[in-house]
Amino acid sequence: MKKFIIPALLTIGLLYACNSSTDTKDGNAEDFEKTTTFAFSDAIKLDTFKVALVGKDTKDMQLLFTIKSADGKEIYRQEIKTNELLKNYIATADLKKESDKMKFLKEEIAYFFEEHHFLEPAVTPDEQPDKNVPDKTFYNELKQSGLNGFDYRLGKDSNVYIAWSAKEQKVKVYYKCC
Repeated sequence: MKKFIIPALLTIGLLYACNSSTDTKDGNAEDFEKTTTFAFSDAIKLDTFKVALVGKDTKDMQLLFTIKSADGKEIYRQEIKTNELLKNYIATADLKKESDKMKFLKEEIAYFFEEHHFLEPAVTPDEQPDKNVPDKTFYNELKQSGLNGFDYRLGKDSNVYIAWSAKEQKVKVYYKCC
């Protein structure tokens, strides 16, 4: 009986080891997607912020950033081509191999929702608009409403600041800069 059990267990163990994948090329789903909530379009109700990598390889991937209101309606959608994002960092980061590019993109996903990107409020009463403010009327609306803002980067030297316009009932850019 021992002669039968030991080889059977060894065979099962060997089959299991051969079929177990340690390939992390595809990564975990949570590495490619992050979700959080934040009071954004409403001072009390929480909106859902989500960022995800969509696509099979870095040449065709997009970084998809969406915001859904507390009632589930999509209020913001931004698709960023990962190729464009990677181009901005090619001089400062070693991004020659596909695995290096994927590692960089995973880090971008993790960085996207760090606490300092959530701005409470978007604009303080004492702040004054400068040349990077595309819509001074909206900027002043934010000063009055006290609604929160969020910033994210499109590249090494390109940040976008967004907030909810209660007047226009949509998310708008209120600041763009370096």
